[in-house]
Amino acid sequence: MFKNIKHIFFDLDHTLWDFDLNSKLAYQQIFQEHDVKLDLDAFIKVYEPLNLDFWRKFRENLITKEELRYQRLKTAFDACNYPLEDKQIDLFADLYIQYLPNNNHLFPGCIDLLNSLKGKFEMHLITNGFNGVQQNKIDKAGLNDYFNIVLTAEAAGYKKPAPQIFHQAIERAGASIENSLMIGDSYAADILGAQQVGIKTIWFHTTNQPIPKNEIVVHDLLSIQPLLGL
Repeated sequence: MFKNIKHIFFDLDHTLWDFDLNSKLAYQQIFQEHDVKLDLDAFIKVYEPLNLDFWRKFRENLITKEELRYQRLKTAFDACNYPLEDKQIDLFADLYIQYLPNNNHLFPGCIDLLNSLKGKFEMHLITNGFNGVQQNKIDKAGLNDYFNIVLTAEAAGYKKPAPQIFHQAIERAGASIENSLMIGDSYAADILGAQQVGIKTIWFHTTNQPIPKNEIVVHDLLSIQPLLGL
């Protein structure tokens, strides 16, 4: 389906790296170490949609990184009727960032897909995450050898879906719009962001979000292979 593709740009969280599972394991460790008397599954059910919404606000420059890290926890614990003092929230926020990369679960088929693409395409990452945290995830998950360019929003000075971050990635990779492909889970950030600058896309669709007509969609990573002639 895709011809003349030489460069593939991936998103990291929720696309290759199983953010929800790894995040839950980080909170499990925090709850156990600090004797949090709250059902973990109940907390996660509240936390996950709140976290996505705070990331949306961060992506739209409505809140800062510090506000993101504090408010998602404050709001989630309050919603669970388990209020914490600010110093506890700050501690948990720091521990979460520390523990999160220690869990290295990837989506099924991730390594098989990357191995099948390696040597045939140049692969890169574009992520809205933060430099140290994302590089730590990549290192500990054993993904370093697959990617030539890793561009974070923090390094670029722009967050997806801003066109500037895609143009920077193309330039740094020595790619062109015409020979590039973007694969990600966020329709707003990854798919529409890439399409607005002319980059072809594959949407890794793992939610109940409606699929617009004519979008190229996969529901598991290995389904990408036949789209690339593999």
